[in-house]
Amino acid sequence: MNISRKAIPYLLMTPAFIYYAVFWLMPVIDGIIEVFTGPDGAFTLAGNFILMGQSDLFLKSVMNTALFAAVSVILQYFIALVLAVFLNIRFKFSNILMFISMIPMAITPTAVAILWKIGLFKDGWINSILMGLGLMKTPFLFMNAEDFSALITIILIDTWTVTPSVMIILSAGLQGIQKELREAAYTFGANKWRIFKDITLPILRPSIMTSIILRLIGAVQVWAIAVMVFGHGKVPFLVERIAFYEDVIPGVPTSSKLAFTYSFTTTIIVFLVTMVYYRISKRGSWLEAA
Repeated sequence: MNISRKAIPYLLMTPAFIYYAVFWLMPVIDGIIEVFTGPDGAFTLAGNFILMGQSDLFLKSVMNTALFAAVSVILQYFIALVLAVFLNIRFKFSNILMFISMIPMAITPTAVAILWKIGLFKDGWINSILMGLGLMKTPFLFMNAEDFSALITIILIDTWTVTPSVMIILSAGLQGIQKELREAAYTFGANKWRIFKDITLPILRPSIMTSIILRLIGAVQVWAIAVMVFGHGKVPFLVERIAFYEDVIPGVPTSSKLAFTYSFTTTIIVFLVTMVYYRISKRGSWLEAA
């Protein structure tokens, strides 16, 4: 049996295609079918979306997701960029600080949620440290946080967890910047800010795009930390609503439809946000504005 050399790569990739078709593509197609069919199995174009819009906490979950994505991505990117630039200086203890800063990334989301929930209790380690340092006289009731305060708490926990991964991407980009470029810039009289703005940032652009796109996708999909720390409904997110309708109220005729519709809507939002950011970044408008 003669097989052309051009066909060999496709034959080698066939098992992967079959795997994704069975375990990814088919469930995705089934989920899309569920979005556009009613509880009676009949086709409906907007029925489930109307039902989703009328569901409890829908608008609040959209607002929380948007606010979380915007604030967390900006905060995490700023902190990660500062740390990456600082650790790239290569001073005496830079490797030790790099190792310490990467520790949160090695902790699973479940363990992170448990660690911080224990700290947020009235007698938790956060109040113990603050009171031990004399910064507080009475314990603060973190678990009683509502609305924006609770959202900020989740943002801070997520920032502690995710910032190291963003820092590593940016640090890898900084490693590719040649020292000769900086030396030439100093020779022509450029200061550190001009070098950072006109040399470092443009060269870091691929790393910046990668890190921000990954964080936007991850931020829109946040739910586990919010549920494990505050429970369902207190800080609702789009993906948290999917878990709510599947895990908390299963068996209701409309619950699975709502879960699929939330999932489909979240996927579309992630795709649109990613494409918009990619097109804006590709034009380089943010660099020109700087």
